[in-house]
Amino acid sequence: MRQSTLKFLAVALAMILLMVACQKNETPPPPTQSAVATSQLSAAPAETIPATRTLPPAPTVTARATEKVTATPEPTPTVNSIFLQSQDDFGEDINPLTGLRVSDPALLDRRPLAIKISNAPAKWVRPQSGFNDADLVFEHITEAGITRFTLIVYGSTPPKVGPIRSARLIDLELPAMYDASLVFSGSSEGVRQKLLNADFRPRILFAFEPGYYRTGEDKPIEHTFYGIPETFWNVLEEKGLNQRPNFNTFMAFSSEIPEGGQPANEAIVDYDWTIINWHFDGMSGKYKRWTDGVEHLDANTDEQVTAANVVVILAGHILDYNICEQSYNGVCTSYSVQPQIFGTGPAVIFRDGQRYDVTWQRIGRYDMFTFVDDNGQPFPLKPGNTWFQVIPIWYENPVDSNP
Repeated sequence: MRQSTLKFLAVALAMILLMVACQKNETPPPPTQSAVATSQLSAAPAETIPATRTLPPAPTVTARATEKVTATPEPTPTVNSIFLQSQDDFGEDINPLTGLRVSDPALLDRRPLAIKISNAPAKWVRPQSGFNDADLVFEHITEAGITRFTLIVYGSTPPKVGPIRSARLIDLELPAMYDASLVFSGSSEGVRQKLLNADFRPRILFAFEPGYYRTGEDKPIEHTFYGIPETFWNVLEEKGLNQRPNFNTFMAFSSEIPEGGQPANEAIVDYDWTIINWHFDGMSGKYKRWTDGVEHLDANTDEQVTAANVVVILAGHILDYNICEQSYNGVCTSYSVQPQIFGTGPAVIFRDGQRYDVTWQRIGRYDMFTFVDDNGQPFPLKPGNTWFQVIPIWYENPVDSNP
């Protein structure tokens, strides 16, 4: 039915299926914040809450005059008016992380890579490599308040990724959510012990394995560590671990623009330490990223970072006082931050120049993020890549938008 050109038949089928589901009492009730998430949220130390500050003027949006390398053509979106939201919907050739049909179905027979990328200091690490080839990007705070990224690379193959940095507590969750292999430079001792005991331990690619390399650039050595995804997949193949992932849940996708949105041609995300502006580009149908008023580029192509969807995840964050990330004279000065990305919570989705306030869900450990509207119905993302901005729920006014 997805291939039918008769739109009214597709809509009628969707209505019939919805009526049958309702008769069977299969429609889930609207989710509420779980007691677990509420109790963990209250545990956040008051002294870690950053002060608010005035947002700087939005950057001037101008066209880039030249580009060093032509971007790899985007996969052709699956055009449909019925949600993609189950394994049967995605079939063998549609990427469940993007809703896009891939040129070669064999690309989906490999394991996703969860790759840790740094974001500070800007003069040493930007522009980073690999953002626009990632299906998903997670940005989160660290113990110092700065942000760091985890890329989920699956349907596309960037020639290189980096600079690769150390893991944080959020990386105990993401490989489980996406049945991924973890690629990172190292970690604090407390995080390392948790990783060694994690259920995805066999899929961890440590820094001494093939695929990692130093660039030899004239800058602090910790910012010169890069990796080659193709080699990482070869290593997993040799270990017998490079296989199609087993996703426990699925995000919904639809090329149809959902109703109920508010105009949002600009999304503003304030991490206090850094401010991100996403501007919607009507020509490409994507949001373009500026960081602190500067175009954020992907060094692999020198093209601006873009996203079909920008999803703000608001979640409780707590400090793990058993894990020290930084110490001075034997005294711990920074404890590890743990985002509470399980249960349910508020989310804001930007797609197609529209803003939608929804609810995120992640009930089981092996579930990925899914989204529901105010009626408890699945909310679809636009087919394409997605940026997740994971933000402490106690930040004051961390997300804003302009029409």
